[in-house]
Amino acid sequence: MSPQSIALLTGKVRCIDTGGPGPAVLLTHGIGESLEFWHPQIEALGKTVRLVAWDMPGHGESDIPAAVMDLQAVAHSAWLLLDHLGIESAHLVGNSLGAAVSLRMLGQKPARTRSLLLANSATLGPDVFGAFKAMTLPLLGELMNKPSAKGVEMQIKAIVHRTEAITPSVRAAIERNIHRPGGAAYFLATLRMMTSLRGQSAVVWQESHQLLRQVKVPTLVLHGQQDVVLPVKHSEQAHALVPGSELLILDGCGHTPQLEQPFVFNARLAELVRRAEN
Repeated sequence: MSPQSIALLTGKVRCIDTGGPGPAVLLTHGIGESLEFWHPQIEALGKTVRLVAWDMPGHGESDIPAAVMDLQAVAHSAWLLLDHLGIESAHLVGNSLGAAVSLRMLGQKPARTRSLLLANSATLGPDVFGAFKAMTLPLLGELMNKPSAKGVEMQIKAIVHRTEAITPSVRAAIERNIHRPGGAAYFLATLRMMTSLRGQSAVVWQESHQLLRQVKVPTLVLHGQQDVVLPVKHSEQAHALVPGSELLILDGCGHTPQLEQPFVFNARLAELVRRAEN
């Protein structure tokens, strides 16, 4: 299946809609990433459920907005995308920044949210990758984020515990994303909106905690034990805030469990969807 480009108020966004006969599942990637990071899920589950994977505004091949969008605005765009596709309700799945967006989607439209899967979610506490904090500094951030072959290798090292989990197609997507004109600047603007030298913004992660306390749908909080970007304790705290939620810590796994342990990830996602639908 081929990606399509859909015009929203914020510009065109790229997405893949598998059109499967089952319930709709929206997959939202992390910062600096794109829909290619969900290929294992699309290939394994796309014929049984309706998987929609998208490039968030400013990411992948979606248009770069004139001004950086905050998490609530990105969440609103996601609902506009689902509206365009004629999807009334969906199971929300997000990794890293995408998990933070998914949580805000639920906060905006709880009645349209069937279940929630937060994988290595961002904005759950102050702690974050030291390089991200350094990138918030003027000039140093631009230097560290300058498109290069080294930058590709640094991103791969950060997001996976086992580099062999990065397939040629995902590597090609990382290279494209890093070298995209304007992409590095939007990455930094997004990062700096949520992060400082002290770590992730208290305003942002406290908002996440408030939203977690309001969650009423079946929820799975998942985290790779060897994640170097975000600590496992953030997901443990999130699990504690959502009564009835499940917590799964994956050993031998880093920041992108959907790539590193796709069989486990897919099985637990399918189980969550079944449970929410019954």
